[in-house]
Amino acid sequence: MARASRLFALLFSFALFGAQPVAAASTPELQPLERQLAALARNLPTELGIAAFDIGSNGSLCINCESAFPMASTVKVAVAAAYLSQVDYGRRSLDQNIGGRSARSLLEAMLIHSDNVATDQVIRNLGGPSSVASWLRFHGLSGIRMDRTINQLLVAKRDLWDVRDSSTPNAMIELLKKIDSGNVLKPGSQAYLLSTMGRCVTGKNRIRGLLPASVRVENKTGTLNGLTSDVGFITLPDGRKVAVAIFARGGSARPRAIAEAARAIYYGFASLPEHRSLVSWIGQQ
Repeated sequence: MARASRLFALLFSFALFGAQPVAAASTPELQPLERQLAALARNLPTELGIAAFDIGSNGSLCINCESAFPMASTVKVAVAAAYLSQVDYGRRSLDQNIGGRSARSLLEAMLIHSDNVATDQVIRNLGGPSSVASWLRFHGLSGIRMDRTINQLLVAKRDLWDVRDSSTPNAMIELLKKIDSGNVLKPGSQAYLLSTMGRCVTGKNRIRGLLPASVRVENKTGTLNGLTSDVGFITLPDGRKVAVAIFARGGSARPRAIAEAARAIYYGFASLPEHRSLVSWIGQQ
């Protein structure tokens, strides 16, 4: 056990200090925030993977963001987007009956309450995991893959380093960016997806946990034994959005790590040059 603990500590340390930010994360104004997040990770017994992107200014950061983590239920964002793209092209509808329920009720159950049965019904209707994987490839998304239904994933032997059904934090950010840009969904479907994510009730101690109650968050959580994640959008006081993907693997401080990272990202991005007029506002919160 002691040897295993030392090995985990060594691998964890390597993940923190060996991973370098990608080129897009070199924004000078974000380097203090990156150092703050690295210090947070050093002080918590969990492996963190973090990526964030300011959609308004293109500022971004990366902490271990090219490592693959299990998506768990964060994959439901991709499943919903794949279904809604079919709605956009008239091949399916939100009122369509799927297993005795409307597609709308299934999408809302899986995004708001993280309903696994509802998710698998939508996946089967789309043609299985391979169809969702094809949708991801069609839109040029690499570093993110879907291989199994939720039920198949849950009944399989758990391996937190299995590359199946995994995503890097950076790849998840790319998916979120495409959703926000309107490149993969028409305005009506995009608005519906984001508004539904805004009603997410799971994992309130993660991205939402340490943010002011007034902050708009559109997110989807993921949970497995030993894995906690949260991905989505945080709206800054001036209306700019930051796409965020935070994965925490191993250890017992995973929700706390995500909440503290999200808080640092929120205030850190709000203090960028584009947001300096808001510094006094932030100081009053």
